[in-house]
Amino acid sequence: MGGIQKTLAVLTGTALAAGLTSPAFGSTATHAQPLRTAAAASGMPVVEWNRELITILSDPKAQPSTVHPTRSFAILQAAEYDAVVSITRTGPAYVSSVSAPRGARADAAADQAAHDVLVALYPAKRAGLDQRLKSRLSAIPDGAGKQAGTRVGAEVARRLISLRSHDGSSVKPPPFRPGSKAGDYRSTPPDFPAPVFTNWGSVKPFVLATGSQFRPPAPPAVSSAAYATALNEVKALGSKTSRTRTPDQTAAAKFWAAAPVWNVWNQIAQNLVTAQNASLEKAVKVFARLDLALADTAIAMYDAKYAYRVWRPVTAIRLGGTHYNPRITGDPAWTPLLPTAPDPSYPGAHGALSQAAATTLAGLYGAHHPLAVTSKGVTRTFPGFQDAATEAWLSRIWSGQHTSLDNSAGRQLGTQVADFVARRL
Repeated sequence: MGGIQKTLAVLTGTALAAGLTSPAFGSTATHAQPLRTAAAASGMPVVEWNRELITILSDPKAQPSTVHPTRSFAILQAAEYDAVVSITRTGPAYVSSVSAPRGARADAAADQAAHDVLVALYPAKRAGLDQRLKSRLSAIPDGAGKQAGTRVGAEVARRLISLRSHDGSSVKPPPFRPGSKAGDYRSTPPDFPAPVFTNWGSVKPFVLATGSQFRPPAPPAVSSAAYATALNEVKALGSKTSRTRTPDQTAAAKFWAAAPVWNVWNQIAQNLVTAQNASLEKAVKVFARLDLALADTAIAMYDAKYAYRVWRPVTAIRLGGTHYNPRITGDPAWTPLLPTAPDPSYPGAHGALSQAAATTLAGLYGAHHPLAVTSKGVTRTFPGFQDAATEAWLSRIWSGQHTSLDNSAGRQLGTQVADFVARRL
């Protein structure tokens, strides 16, 4: 596998969030001097709130199916980030800074902001969230610093929720109308589900100007030699009964499909913050940068998917007998290793999202940072973030979901979005 050291795990992801925008975003307005908090604060509460969001999202009724989970992660982490930097002045605000007196507790601000964002997004979960906040704040000594911190966190959360309340995420997607020409996307077997995120590309991004800012170029025509080469690779490696796919490739395919990929990368971030006993300031920066990049990559990815509307490999292979490409031999019974996701093929989601995450984390921790991800008693290990991302997008060929053309466009998109976010946070 191209030098990738492997291990397997289905990750219980964690997700973070960030999301605010204003003329002050990314501002490097001078601060007289970093303000001291009442005590050095650990980044573990950030990890705990991230895990809490993952738990909430495991309930399929937590939010409408048309709202992409990366939005919640971004809002959560943006709120914690701005709450902390409003007090510590250790970085530019994402949206804006809230006035805070000297001695205000940044940890209390982060906890209050996280709580208030999650209650606003998931009011039915208030009881559990209230209890978590009570437990978190009980560990912080009472006093003016704690009170000031909670006021900062509450105001940051209020501003961010207000800002994102009209971002287009609640718009009901229009019914999808499949095409009938060669290459046009249409629902896929065995259940032929309707696409869900048809309008997500028009949601207001968190950092990008528009979802189309880094739209990849159009893919090769399905009648081209390049498309035939890419599709024939999937036909051989991604079949449910493939004799060329190795056992480890099968394991990797199932691993990367077992949990939402944004959860996987958030869990990786959780492990990094925990293992290094990161400070509160470091933790909010890691998760904010990661989840803002993931959220905007999701928006940009869906913009491109529905701009090009390329059919999935299972459709292309089964219709190969219609002779839209003489280099492709059709197989009406061909079945992928795993069921196909209900959206167009180009660009690939795992390629885009995993590349955005790997680029972000490599920028924060270095390219050659060994990591291990464990789930259900199995672990996959990698010499660096890029190795994990590479396996993630290759796994979609092995599972019969995407072509290398999809993956290449996704990787380019994820890199561009992550780099853009990193320059602004």
